[in-house]
Amino acid sequence: MNGRLASVAIGVVALALWPLATGSFGVDFVAKTMIYAILALSLELLVGTTGLVCFGQAAFFGLAGYVAVMLSPQADAASLLWLLPASVAIAGAYALFMGALSLRTQGVYFIMVTLAFAQMAYYVIHDTPLGGGTDGIYLYVKPVLALGGATLIDLDQPLVMYYFVLASLVAVFTFLALLLRSRFGRALAGIKANEVRMRAAGFSTYPYKLAAFALSGAIAGLAGFLFAVKDGFVNPELLSWHLSGAVLIMIILGGLGHLRGAVIGAFAYALLQELFKSEAIFGAFAKHWLLGMGLTIIACVALLPRGLIGIADRLKARRRPAQPVEAT
Repeated sequence: MNGRLASVAIGVVALALWPLATGSFGVDFVAKTMIYAILALSLELLVGTTGLVCFGQAAFFGLAGYVAVMLSPQADAASLLWLLPASVAIAGAYALFMGALSLRTQGVYFIMVTLAFAQMAYYVIHDTPLGGGTDGIYLYVKPVLALGGATLIDLDQPLVMYYFVLASLVAVFTFLALLLRSRFGRALAGIKANEVRMRAAGFSTYPYKLAAFALSGAIAGLAGFLFAVKDGFVNPELLSWHLSGAVLIMIILGGLGHLRGAVIGAFAYALLQELFKSEAIFGAFAKHWLLGMGLTIIACVALLPRGLIGIADRLKARRRPAQPVEAT
């Protein structure tokens, strides 16, 4: 347990010091990856903890991003005190609506229903003037947190935005870590292990799953808000099922059932993407980066069934001395 806490602390310190060792591209890249890590954590709550494979995570992510941009005035900066909660709340409300209907199904039917709801949101934004259509919409003035006329947080500053994203990632990680140790979290783990037995033990599993689904959507909404503010632009691709699939790959790559695995998987996915897109390394093959990316992920899943988080366990097992076999 102490080793896990130490690894998390080292990671947070490294991220905090990262802007001192890199330029604007490095800061922007890691900030974007941390946002995806928050999105991965939201899906980990469903897949890794509750056993619900959801293909609608991008809907909550993109919806919150659009809400943040559409509610922001074009001339003045909106206040973080109301814009952030509003974006998260609307994403959570849509997740509550989606979950109330989709959780009445199971297995592949649940996956298809969540995908259908996500695609509905996508086409509402894509095919109507509501969200600017395929062109998307811009965020002209980024939100601030002001008190008594003094600006405390200005998200238009890259470093301020970076540390705000880092603080959000740490807050979400800590919240989920505490949640999973609570009675609610243990109930979710029991539902994943054997939902029928949980019902026989007197638990009404539907409210637990619905609460987890709504909470997951709200956390995904936080990631969508941060992404929209960081880029200052949103388009329908933020709600695409491709993003939902990518986030699912992140948590599988990192290791299902571990919060650290979701964060590690997000960073590994982003780094692999940048690696295979590099023309300096792969030359003309960089145009086909998806092929190299796919083959690498398949190899990782085949060789590391427990994900990247399982490498440390393998190393510990090799260092542990073999137990002598007692004669019978």
